This record gives sequence, structure tokens and C-alpha cells, in this order.
Amino acid sequence: MDTLIDILLYLPRGLAYVALGLVVLALAKLARDAVTRHGIEDEIVTKGNLAVALRLSGYLLGVILVFLGAVYQPLGAAAAGGGLGFNREFGLEMLWVFLYSMAGIVALNLMRLLTDRLVLYRFELEREIIEDQNVGAAAAEFGVNVACGLVIAGAIAGEGGPLNALAFFGLGLVVLILFALFYEWTTPFNIHDEIEADNPAVGVALGSNLIAIGLVTFKAIFGDFVGWRQGLLEFAIYAVVGFALLYVLRLAVDTVLLPHTRVSQQVRAGHNLGVAFVESAVVISSALVLLLVV
Repeated sequence: MDTLIDILLYLPRGLAYVALGLVVLALAKLARDAVTRHGIEDEIVTKGNLAVALRLSGYLLGVILVFLGAVYQPLGAAAAGGGLGFNREFGLEMLWVFLYSMAGIVALNLMRLLTDRLVLYRFELEREIIEDQNVGAAAAEFGVNVACGLVIAGAIAGEGGPLNALAFFGLGLVVLILFALFYEWTTPFNIHDEIEADNPAVGVALGSNLIAIGLVTFKAIFGDFVGWRQGLLEFAIYAVVGFALLYVLRLAVDTVLLPHTRVSQQVRAGHNLGVAFVESAVVISSALVLLLVV
């Protein structure tokens, strides 16, 4: 009975945040339209450009992850304060969630520049997605957007303030970029050449690994700020563990789950999306276990 009463008491507030989330998504779409040279709806609906749809989906998912990171702390504060109505405190909480979400939208739109120059830097990403409708390039950008959404969410959730959140977001961004370079270095083929050659399997594999390291990074920076020494030490440990874990898991797919084939060969030469999805499931699910159990 107490649980039912709690649900009835908190449900109106939860529905208010659902409505706010829809507003944030609508504003995120308007922001993307404003900074995009092509018509997004025209590309998706009229031209059937799956690459643009995939890119937009990753961006919107990243926005909602930021929104959830912003919601996490205010809801906890609301429960501690004991007020359940739509009072002034609740209004201020929603305002902070909205402002953090707007900052996240700005950050995710800026990520397009970093994606072009630091992750997929050997070809023009915009041309690949718009003119060539390159699903592999869009899948990689999907992974970047989701990973960045996770990093921003982890940085802003909990107590610590905007400056600490910005600092940990910067550290998380460095981890994402270094991991992309590490992934390229440990892959027996040139991922840029393969993606540019319209190999969707390589883009899916890269994007899923970026999401996985984004989950690990979220774990590293999530929670209340307790001091720079402890915070940086925990961050470094999770980053190293994440790099090692995801590399070992890629090897495990070869030796345990698909022992009669080489994943890299199937992904590269065979453009095998099925194999890429198996690798994606393994690395993302393992990162989720690390996130929730450790």
C-alpha cells in the first residue's frame, strides 16, 4: 500500500519531467536544423536517406541521456526536501534541468566538429552522410553522439557544480578520442578507408565500441564530487580498465562466440553486419555489467 501511495504522489512530477523531455527533444531538433546546411526532414522522408536518420537518432538519444543526467540530482534533492507539490522549489529544479539540457544540446552539436577532425578525420563526414548516404559513417557518428551524451550525463549528475562538470566532461572527451585512436591502432585494417568505401559493418563496430567506452566513462565520472585526488584516481582506473576490457572482449568474440571465423575478416572483407552486431552486443552488454555491478 505504501508503494502504491508513493507512486500516486510522485507520478505527477514524473509526468512533468516527461513533458519537459519532449520539449527538450523538440528544441534539440530545431537546434540541429539551424546548424545543418541540408533539410533533415527532406533527406529522411523524401530521399529515404538512412544515414541521416541514423545520425539524427544518435543525436536525439544523446540529448535524452544528458537530460536524464540533469534529472538525476534534482529528483534526489526533491525527495530529500519532502515537498511533493508543484511548488517554487520544484520549478527551480525543472529550470536547472532545462538549462543543463540546453548546454548538452550545444555540446552535442559542437561534437560534429570534433568528430570530423579527431575521430573520423581522414574523410569529410558531411559529404559521406549527405551525398553518399554512407550508413557506416552515420553509425560511427551515432556512437559518438551516444557516448558523448553518456559522458555529459555522468559529469552533470550528482553534486559538484558546473565547473567540476565541465572539467570531467573534458576528461571524458579525451578518453573517447584516445579510445577511438586506440581502436584504430588495434584493428588490423584502416577503419577510415573501410567506412569511406561504404562498409557499414566497420561503422557499426566502431560506433558500438564508442558507446561501450562511453558507458565505462559514465561510470568513472558519475556521482557526487568528493575531491580531485580521489576523483581523478577513480577516473584513471576506470579508463585503463575500460580500454583493456573492451580489447579483450573483441578477442573473446573471435575465440569463444565465433571460433570458426575471424571477426576482423568478416567485418572488413565480408561487410558482415551480423558479425558486427554480435561484437556490438558483447562490448555494450559487458560495459553495462561493469556500470551496474562494480
